[in-house]
Amino acid sequence: MQLHELKKVNRNKKVRRVGRGGKRGTYSGRGMKGQKQRTGYRVKPLMKEIFKRYPKLRGYRSKSMEESKVVVNLKDIVKAFKDSDKITPESLVQKGIIGKIKGKMPEVKILGKDALDKKFFVENCKVSLPAKQSIEKAGGEVKL
Repeated sequence: MQLHELKKVNRNKKVRRVGRGGKRGTYSGRGMKGQKQRTGYRVKPLMKEIFKRYPKLRGYRSKSMEESKVVVNLKDIVKAFKDSDKITPESLVQKGIIGKIKGKMPEVKILGKDALDKKFFVENCKVSLPAKQSIEKAGGEVKL
């Protein structure tokens, strides 16, 4: 096939000029007055309206991440758990020391520098350095 052999399948559609007298005169189906009746009218873009509603303060997204972290003290763990118990976020929720946040298991960090008389096995919890040292001194274990 050559360029000179190409033919259009559809004809060019003529744009009807309305509102200039004749059969489609005066308002020509556009109604009377207003933005929609004028030539080249534009409706405001919706996306711009949505973006305006977002807060402009710095760090507004980080609040939800802060909510899912929970701090637990070693004193509370000693009171609630027996010797050589396994401590996980799930067991802390069962004992009522912490609660779920929006139906999800929170991220737990154990703090404290007290000397322990019981040994604990800690899993899936973040532990501060003094707390880790006191758990290991008592004969416990910390796994991340």
